[in-house]
Amino acid sequence: MTIFQYILLGFLVVCAISVSFSKNLLNSILIYMSYSLVMSLIWVCLESPDLAITEAAVGAGVTSILFFATLKKIHGIQIEKTEKEGEDHE
Repeated sequence: MTIFQYILLGFLVVCAISVSFSKNLLNSILIYMSYSLVMSLIWVCLESPDLAITEAAVGAGVTSILFFATLKKIHGIQIEKTEKEGEDHE
């Protein structure tokens, strides 16, 4: 194994541990996305590009979008409006 692969494995372990200790759900999703992207890089290093593409598309893409939609539904994400309707800024 190369130094790059050891760094990726270390980052993978750090992501896995930090997801479980994170109190903020949005941060947990972002850490999970980075975990999936690092895992796809590891699959590329292991010369398995089909698994790398699947991990990037499903792990970091579709699953994260579903998590964001779920947080929006349970009001875990607050979207702030910069201006109210019908109100002047004078």
